[in-house]
Amino acid sequence: MTPQNNSNPALLSPRVGVGVLILDHHSRALLTLRKLPPEAGSWSIVGGKLEYLETLHDCAIREALEEVGVTVSIETLLCVTDHLLPKESQHWVSPAYLGRVAGGLAKNCEPRKTREVRWFPLDQLPPNLTMTARNAITAYTRQFSQSLNPRAR
Repeated sequence: MTPQNNSNPALLSPRVGVGVLILDHHSRALLTLRKLPPEAGSWSIVGGKLEYLETLHDCAIREALEEVGVTVSIETLLCVTDHLLPKESQHWVSPAYLGRVAGGLAKNCEPRKTREVRWFPLDQLPPNLTMTARNAITAYTRQFSQSLNPRAR
């Protein structure tokens, strides 16, 4: 696909951004309200750029600690999003993991990038979710719908 602006195509190369849907012991999702692109003004799962020679798993753990101050245990890979935002000149390949809080109290550790950090019950999510958050939450509810339904127990 040809970029619609005159930017250098080398600067528009796809990047890898690893996300983690963090749930607490109440099965609430920890979301961050983004200040910066991509998808500024939307609620996102925790995540960020994969570093050179870093595993996807390690990136998810690092980003949770850097962004919101919690340690997480990674349970499974939920999905991979082709995060294509041509109007923002953004192209990300975004694996998303399921993580559970293992320690720490959630807080906004990156106020330059994040407007707010908040826990949401899965049945009370904000409407303005990022593409990666929407896909990760959808994948979680599909894979674990039995555990979300009290009657299924």
